[in-house]
Amino acid sequence: MFDPTPLLPEATASAGAPAALGKIHARRLREIYRSAGWPCQDLVEIELLASGMLQRVAGPAGHETLRVSDAGIRYLADTLVRNRSALSAHEALVERIACEMLRAGRITWRGLGLRAQLPPLEQGGPARWCIARPDVFSIRNTSVADYVDPVVHEIKVRRSDLLGDLRRPDKRAAYLDLGGECWYVLGCNAKGQPIAGPDEVPPECGVLQVEGNGLRVLRAAPRRSRQSLPFGVWLALAKATPLGGLRDDEQGLLGDAEATA
Repeated sequence: MFDPTPLLPEATASAGAPAALGKIHARRLREIYRSAGWPCQDLVEIELLASGMLQRVAGPAGHETLRVSDAGIRYLADTLVRNRSALSAHEALVERIACEMLRAGRITWRGLGLRAQLPPLEQGGPARWCIARPDVFSIRNTSVADYVDPVVHEIKVRRSDLLGDLRRPDKRAAYLDLGGECWYVLGCNAKGQPIAGPDEVPPECGVLQVEGNGLRVLRAAPRRSRQSLPFGVWLALAKATPLGGLRDDEQGLLGDAEATA
């Protein structure tokens, strides 16, 4: 144990977080806040120290640890508010798309983890596999395996999230392996403007744009030839619970059990 009172001189914390700080800095701040504060002595740490988000604490034996400064706490709190707001908007749009699929008569899941095959890194190389987690996954309500028409919807409400996703071709390849169609659903920013144009999304994917209470197709998703699903995906779907089910009004159509007994 040591007395955290003596602090080494630090740069004065700015009133707001510098524009250079991003997700990696917020993640490191959270890690340090939850830990004993042992330094990593890397570039991320240097930037956080220089911006006043971290303070160095001198221990009685001469060693140093790190402590999140008051400015760092404010930065984490602001980040938390922004993340919650984005998550809320994202979850609302996920729910909206899932309901649209249900209304179309499709069997729909949210947040599934499905095993997908990726193309080999080189010609003739071994197959690669990953776990894909599409926001919305749906299939047709049919008893014919070749007619299930799997569709993936990936929801994006922040431009930075979309651009980060588009820089990950393996993630997109996994969605294309799972779905006969893959769609990106784009939300709007705080000014009500679309976060991206259809030309920014690769042509192998369709693009849906949120417009008020509706959705507009900016580009139809190319339909892939494979319509059926591999056994591993069927097994995952069997273990998961799809959305929807009987509603009260639908149950009433079956009649009153006591009256018909």
